[in-house]
Amino acid sequence: MSTNPKRYTITAALPYTNGPIHIGHLAGVYVPADIYARYLRLTGNDVAFVCGSDEHGVPITIKAKKEGVSPQDVVDKYHAIIKKSFEDFGITFDNYSRTSAQIHHETASEFFLELYKKSEFIEEVTEQLYDEEAKQFLADRFVIGTCPKCGNEEAYGDQCEKCGTSHNATDLINPKSAITGNAPTLKETKHWFLPLDKHEEFLKEWILKGHKKDWKPNVYGQVKSWIDDGLRPRAVTRDLDWGIPVPVEGGEGKVLYVWFDAPIGYISATKEWAEREGKDWEPYWKDENTKLVHFIGKDNIVFHCIIFPSMLKAEGSYILPDNVPANEFLNLEGNKLSTSKNWAVWLPEYLEDFPDKQDVLRYALTANAPETKDNDFTWKDFQARNNNELVAIFGNFINRVVVLTNKYYNGIVPEPSDYSQVDEETLAAVKAYPDVIASSIERYRFREASQELMNLARLGNKYLADEEPWKVIKEDEARTKTIMFVALQIASALATISEPFLPFTSEKLKSILSHSALDTESSWEDISTKDILLPAGHQIGKAELLFNKIEDKDIQAQLDKLEASKKANEAANKAAEPQKEEITFDDFTKLDLRVGTIIEAEKMPKAKKLLVLKVDTGIDTRTIVSGIAESFTAEEVIGKRVTVLVNLAPRKLRGVESEGMILMTESPEGKLVFVNPDANQDVANGLQIS
Repeated sequence: MSTNPKRYTITAALPYTNGPIHIGHLAGVYVPADIYARYLRLTGNDVAFVCGSDEHGVPITIKAKKEGVSPQDVVDKYHAIIKKSFEDFGITFDNYSRTSAQIHHETASEFFLELYKKSEFIEEVTEQLYDEEAKQFLADRFVIGTCPKCGNEEAYGDQCEKCGTSHNATDLINPKSAITGNAPTLKETKHWFLPLDKHEEFLKEWILKGHKKDWKPNVYGQVKSWIDDGLRPRAVTRDLDWGIPVPVEGGEGKVLYVWFDAPIGYISATKEWAEREGKDWEPYWKDENTKLVHFIGKDNIVFHCIIFPSMLKAEGSYILPDNVPANEFLNLEGNKLSTSKNWAVWLPEYLEDFPDKQDVLRYALTANAPETKDNDFTWKDFQARNNNELVAIFGNFINRVVVLTNKYYNGIVPEPSDYSQVDEETLAAVKAYPDVIASSIERYRFREASQELMNLARLGNKYLADEEPWKVIKEDEARTKTIMFVALQIASALATISEPFLPFTSEKLKSILSHSALDTESSWEDISTKDILLPAGHQIGKAELLFNKIEDKDIQAQLDKLEASKKANEAANKAAEPQKEEITFDDFTKLDLRVGTIIEAEKMPKAKKLLVLKVDTGIDTRTIVSGIAESFTAEEVIGKRVTVLVNLAPRKLRGVESEGMILMTESPEGKLVFVNPDANQDVANGLQIS
């Protein structure tokens, strides 16, 4: 790998086409990748930034079965949604492809065949789980059972989402078919395996020795843990009918495993782009002077740092990634993002709810990016980032500069006089920013880079506040011209440097400053090397607000949406308790259930949950202590008709003897509810319930 690459190949994890993009995807992968790609283009580099929809695998077929449509219908629907929301959000892929494309099927098949010809696979007949009723082998996500490690009863065949352990479907305890619910049988089938153990020494040398200092600790640590645990052969084929057919004899009814075909999607997306642009794709994947960088989330580290490099190494003609700057996870309002539970901020919905505020989300996600640990997105922080930073610092500075230039000079950049020491120090500080920000970006520290951008806006604000042109103009017009000239140079620098982070804002600011009327549009390098970015006599446009305040009501609407999701989940997950052990009719007749009325109630001192009730049971008035104080006040329950178990043996609770039990159940939201007799007045206290 050369220190000055001739070109860059940047890949962003292929989003899975069974749902839209959410903020976890954006923060983890797509925003940092886009910042990096935009920066490289601004600095004059040759860049291929590729991505595409990952359209194979079992979850697609499960969704298709549920919806009664074909897998192709599912992927077509979500591919269109994902592609459009990326475009609307300003992610600048050079090519956004898809793994159902013909060029991808051909590329993946050729790759498999190349490894097959080189005898890089192990062929094995193994026993796999088989659903006799559905007449098919059960791929990982078609099996649910008890995790052998943590006991979670809803673990999938490849992974337990509760404890994170990877395993084989045959390791599950009490496995069940997700198709029919039946217990599967074991049946022999032939598959091809990639012997990862064969590549262990190469991976130790390449990553554990070669990338100890330049790869992120979270990535390096996870790779080391996998290698230290010992690598084992991994199947590259599956018994399925949705995917890329295995292109060798004996592969009938089998497809390439999705984890094998998906990363090859980067190569096919590059081929498709090169074909369209009239370029040669090979240098972007096979030239040592190319820098390959994979942007992914932490759940993809093993595929991009162990499996895909082993595939590339086995093939023999490809370069390896220079870096894999994986991010950790982004949580939402204190809870783990969950697409199945609708605990997410979906990109298409965001774009609808906050029109023209793409940059606000980009900035909030970058400033709070989960680069080294899991981070939490909150709507309040999003609002604060917008109102206190983008509006109050960046937007405020630009607005003041443009308004004053129009007010004093009809929008024409004034001619400066001699610079003061403050002017020279300020302009020198501006020249230093491109290198500072570039250094952060090139080390994949996008949070740090975004804060340096904001520091440049802070520098502009401080300069204006200290120099006070609105006061100076009353006594020294020449000095005011110099102040405004310097402030306009800072504004121009911001228009260019903000482009990777705030592309829509950058475009708007360049328009306000009439950058297109300059002889050459200022580049990243110009800010460091040129003394003048906006020359005297240049006409700028009128002021427009770059950012608007986000009101509390807008934030509350988002919080309400999440609260509704939470309640819906609680209701959906409130499964009925399993039936208790069987009893006889004689057992039931021992229970004496009566209609009663609560006539007195008071809170038990120093007890959070207990109310002391006086209940008229029709046969007597008795004291019952009930643990309902968190759901009802004492005042609320007086006069309530209730069902009472009257022949329960008395027991003392906090010194008070309780003579019976009130029957209760629980709502889906977890609130206690009385199991009441009919409110009909003919149902008198003391009547037996049978």
